[in-house]
Amino acid sequence: MPSAQRREAPRGQAIAERAARVIPGGVNSSTRYIGEPYSFTGAGGAYVTDADGRRYLDYHAAFGAILLGHNHPVVNDAVRSALDGIDLVGLGVTEGEVRLAERVVELIPSAESMIATMSGSEATAQAIRLSRAATGRDLLVKFQGGFHGWTDSVARNVISAPDKAYGRDPLSEGILPQAIDATLIAEFNDLDSVIAHFDANPDRIAAVILEPIPHNVGALLPTREFVEGLRTLTRDRGAVLIFDEVITGFRHALGGYQEVVGVTPDLTTFGKGMANGYPVGGVAGRRDLMERFNGRTGDVLLAGTFNGNPIGCAAALATIDHLAANPDFYTRTHELGARMRDGLAALTAELGIEATVAGFGGVFALYFAKAPVLGYRDLMRNNDAAYIAFHRGMTERGFLMLPMALKRNHISGAHTAEEIDQSLEAAREVLRSLRPLLEV
Repeated sequence: MPSAQRREAPRGQAIAERAARVIPGGVNSSTRYIGEPYSFTGAGGAYVTDADGRRYLDYHAAFGAILLGHNHPVVNDAVRSALDGIDLVGLGVTEGEVRLAERVVELIPSAESMIATMSGSEATAQAIRLSRAATGRDLLVKFQGGFHGWTDSVARNVISAPDKAYGRDPLSEGILPQAIDATLIAEFNDLDSVIAHFDANPDRIAAVILEPIPHNVGALLPTREFVEGLRTLTRDRGAVLIFDEVITGFRHALGGYQEVVGVTPDLTTFGKGMANGYPVGGVAGRRDLMERFNGRTGDVLLAGTFNGNPIGCAAALATIDHLAANPDFYTRTHELGARMRDGLAALTAELGIEATVAGFGGVFALYFAKAPVLGYRDLMRNNDAAYIAFHRGMTERGFLMLPMALKRNHISGAHTAEEIDQSLEAAREVLRSLRPLLEV
């Protein structure tokens, strides 16, 4: 059970103040600062504990990196075993790296071979560079609202304000204008918007990259016609199709969302939940493309001292093997996700709140906008203040949700039906309190 919430946070706030003196902004990733709770000291199963002893049922799940539950014993035991064996050598290859690649090739439909990275951002950067090398082209198409890491090629047009959506909206200063201009922005679930870019830039588009479910803006579900259309379009126009499954990979199915939708991209990137919180990521895809990374015969640089490190590989293998041995994981998390989504839909109807509940599998989001919500244009109708207030109100009651507009929530293998029902009871209180924000 989540613990009763006190407003005072003396120890956590003191840690945050110390952090601000030695870490820019007091956090090591820009979206981590949320105010209270300021600092965390423990995690286990579906719960995390802050520095002031308050316990939260965790729906944030480290942006989705926690898949099985915090400190899962199967994963941690594998990591301990790896620590007792080999540490980082940085030459040749370890058997753990080979076993992980074999498992990925076995499970992911698009995977004929694989490289390991340390993060999803690195994986997408490698996939984009590979696509440009393979095609000899310079332009990239991404979708408004999609997030593919912090590298220059894709650090633009994620959660954009209405006046900047679809225009020039970089996430950071310091990006070369040429990098911004080389990435074109389309609308999710709108194939014509992608075709228009191909028509306007013949023989220049190297790749189309997408989150098959754009979870960085909640949970926009693709139509089958859209995904199949992208596959046909990129194949016909000589471009590479990249699925960024850093969030969807292993979370929704062992083979990723591509297994669910039945469309196979040329390249797939993954990370986050594949190692249940340990740092590892990767790129997999067609052998003819992947061989460009071959250090002896290829022409695309693959470098990284920590790539394929024994700890990350051990954690990933343990996570994947556990999922393969326990297929009911997906049955349970999908059922719990449906229980949460159905419950939220019933609550908003009961309270007369105009909202759209979205999600897939164990992921859920509550948009304060009228249905349908298919693309980013629809999300610009969302009441962001209510979205943030809902997540803040849930967190204050002991149910941790990132208080930031459009951010999704995750159900791990450690959550229970009873905890979903407790969450819905808290949600009723929070939603009732939000009515003033929702009055027109």
